[in-house]
Formats: sequence, structure tokens, C-alpha cells
Amino acid sequence: MPATDWENLDEFLDIDEFAVTADITLQDGSTQSVRGVFDDPYLNAQIGEYELDTSRPRLTCKSIDVSQVQRGDEVTIEGETFDVLTFPQGDGEGMSVLDLARRHP
Repeated sequence: MPATDWENLDEFLDIDEFAVTADITLQDGSTQSVRGVFDDPYLNAQIGEYELDTSRPRLTCKSIDVSQVQRGDEVTIEGETFDVLTFPQGDGEGMSVLDLARRHP
């Protein structure tokens, strides 16, 4: 029985649908391109009586594509550069999330 589209990660990460191409620069200077789903949800953080309105950019991609990525690496998506905040967080199903921080010029 053939796999359904959602079970094939390459079909799921089709850039003609909703995935993007991200260029990752590792700390050793090497680069690689990966396909992933970029998300930048609104976040309202509260610490005591203080509130911070911000966003929480992240990239979800195949775990195997980001197995060498570490905190401090750099990701460029559609011309915007981000710092990687965490090691890839795998979901156990072949996908991982990279938490990102937007670089401001």
C-alpha cells in the first residue's frame, strides 16, 4: 500500500505548497539548504506585572536535514537572517523544530 502524502515528508515539504527553502550556515562555515515550514506566531510573554509583545519564529523541517545544527548557527529565510536558539527538537516522527531569534540590523 503506497504512503499517503502526509506520510511522505518530501511531499509534505513541497515548496510549491507552503514550505520554504532555508539556508543554514553552521559555525564551522559550511552551509546547506533545507526545506521547511516557517512559522512566526505572536507571543505575549508575562513576567509578573510586565508584558512583552513579541514573536517566536521557528522552522520545522526533516530531522535528518538538521542533525548537525547547533545553538548559535545561522538560518536565512527569504532574505531575513535568524540565530538558532536551541538544538533541533525532534518530534519522534522524523521532523524537528528549530527555535529562532530574528537578527535586527
